[in-house]
Amino acid sequence: MNTYGRLLRILTLIGLLLPGLPVQAALEPGTPAPAIRTTGALGGQRFDFELADALKQGAVVLYFFPAAFTPGCTVEAHEFAEASDEFAALGARVVGVSTDDIETLQRFSVSECRSKFAVLSDEDGAITRDYDAVLRPGSNYAARISYVIAPDGEILFVHEGPKPGPHIRETLQAVRNWRQQHGAAGAE
Repeated sequence: MNTYGRLLRILTLIGLLLPGLPVQAALEPGTPAPAIRTTGALGGQRFDFELADALKQGAVVLYFFPAAFTPGCTVEAHEFAEASDEFAALGARVVGVSTDDIETLQRFSVSECRSKFAVLSDEDGAITRDYDAVLRPGSNYAARISYVIAPDGEILFVHEGPKPGPHIRETLQAVRNWRQQHGAAGAE
């Protein structure tokens, strides 16, 4: 077994022993964001979502969360809802992703997201896998990972961690930095 194989095996064992930590590393800044096409909910209403279309309107803050209506995910949704106007003023749109079914996310989009931002259903886990956001091998849950994606589809910033609060603060700062570097043209 080569060094890479041994390292992967060790990380897998650590992930099994420490279930709150993601085993896979998130995608790196500077890489292209994988395409997304799925069903989402905003204000309780279903809609078709395509990342390429959302990026035409500006940057996207794409955050993965383990499960709707759990304590940490509820706190995170409330905080993103409170900050959504500030993200919008900077030319960015917040979008949550979980492996919950769309019916659950329709309710979550109203009560916890306060109808301020969309949440996407990834029931089969394909999007979560594409973004290296699986909580741990064999899990059907996403890890708490947030991405800031530029309108050109490049991943600008990544934050991983179990606590919801830093995701909002750090992605907001990343969007501010992007906006300062790109000015009004960055939001087009």
